[in-house]
Amino acid sequence: MNIKFSIKNKRLTSSDFETNSDLNENNIIIKCKNLNLWYENNCALKNINMKVKKYKVTAIIGPSGCGKSTLIRSFNRMNDVIECCKIKGEVRFHGENIYASNNNVMEYRKRIGMIFQKPNPFPMSVYDNVAYGPRIHKINDIDKLDKIVEKSLKKAVLWDEVCDRLKDSAMGLSGGQQQRLCIARALAVEPEVILMDEPTSSLDPIATGKIEDLIHELKQKYTVIIVTHNMQQAARISDYTGFMYLGELIEFGETEQIFERPNKKLTENYITGRFG
Repeated sequence: MNIKFSIKNKRLTSSDFETNSDLNENNIIIKCKNLNLWYENNCALKNINMKVKKYKVTAIIGPSGCGKSTLIRSFNRMNDVIECCKIKGEVRFHGENIYASNNNVMEYRKRIGMIFQKPNPFPMSVYDNVAYGPRIHKINDIDKLDKIVEKSLKKAVLWDEVCDRLKDSAMGLSGGQQQRLCIARALAVEPEVILMDEPTSSLDPIATGKIEDLIHELKQKYTVIIVTHNMQQAARISDYTGFMYLGELIEFGETEQIFERPNKKLTENYITGRFG
């Protein structure tokens, strides 16, 4: 099978033509160095080394069980909640190792937000979903909360659809609206990085298109890292792509290069549908 991936419909800006030489330290927001992770005796991540550039969309692709979700969960220490998890190596955020013993985990999770595979709105109103994070961080002034909620919903391109339903239960929204609400909830605490773990896998094509459009808008002010099984999606929306297999990062580079001129035979075999 020979599959040709086209990125000609991808929205391009001048910054999209930068080369890997632009991945200098001043442009890097997250850097993995010799990252290894075990669940008990199972090694899920093997010596991962990669750099994530600011204000770009980075896609992580690969077959099921290859470590994609484990990797991005390592970026904001979500794997800490798993008792059998052991990590060696470094994940540096603005040059600081987030796994240093004296670091504030909650602060990193505020600055590095997470969107999960299935929409997970809280069983409360639309307003309270978005206001939840700011309230946790001691913002209780009603005027401030009103501005944060409106601003976050507008950034998530949801305000016009829910501005007259703010007091209604979030559970009454459609699946696509719920996912954008979860994005608004993450944006409300002003993160720098947004991690997305298969954010459109449970959505219909129309809702998926809205999320993809939103991701394109978000990278103007945020760094986005997305795990996706959909290689066409990765080709459409990402600037950089990493291919993982059996816990290893096989290849990482600009999306066009990965899909059209992969350096590794294993990458080519996966992209062309020979396995996975």
